[in-house]
Amino acid sequence: MKSLKLDMVQYDCPYIRTSKSHDVAFRTQHWEFNQANRTLETRLLTIGEDSEELHSALEALNSCEMLQDYDLLSRKRNTALLRSRIDETDAMRTIRKNGGYVTGPFVIRNGSEIWNVGFDRGQAAGDALSELDRSNEFSIKSDDSVHIDDFFDILQNVESLGSLLRTLQSLTDRERETLETAVEDGYFATPRGTTLDGIGEEFDISRMGASKNLRRSQRKVLRKVIHVLNDVEAQMELQEEGPETQELDE
Repeated sequence: MKSLKLDMVQYDCPYIRTSKSHDVAFRTQHWEFNQANRTLETRLLTIGEDSEELHSALEALNSCEMLQDYDLLSRKRNTALLRSRIDETDAMRTIRKNGGYVTGPFVIRNGSEIWNVGFDRGQAAGDALSELDRSNEFSIKSDDSVHIDDFFDILQNVESLGSLLRTLQSLTDRERETLETAVEDGYFATPRGTTLDGIGEEFDISRMGASKNLRRSQRKVLRKVIHVLNDVEAQMELQEEGPETQELDE
């Protein structure tokens, strides 16, 4: 399996056009392609710089030619949840024609879109990228080949991995930035490359404030990591017991 993360600029995508002209970001929660109508139905979390910018962005989105329609499911201040349908874009058609499929959420901001797509064969991925280059601009953020055994491991633990991902996404910006700074600056190294005072200075807060943010982020992440490790261990034990169970049954 070939897994690609692309930073894509589609000239015919209404979400990209809207994010280019307005300070707004879109993140897909659920998507489904309608083969008969050649449309993509999506539920998106939409976040504007403020409530006024969100309102203007939704008006701009509604006027885009490629948009079939959208329903405002909920709205609170500068955040809205939408259900929308758009026509198939050139990039969508190219990915699908070459046997590609979506493997992760779309994230759209500042006039570009992060795509996570997969292909069963590397040649198909190469053909798709060549065709995409004709009518779209893109850069490859990551290019990974997943061995079939690794792919099965992912499928067997997808629920636990999804739970870990949701935990990481639940971190506040400050929690994530604090944890990232602590790791990159060597707080957990031996000897330590930085201290809580150093981390606090990075964010212009006190040592106590830095410690509080770091502990909170560690608690969230490590608790979920331990849960995932336990699930993986249980899965491995089931696999080891499989042949023995089969022999007993025989």
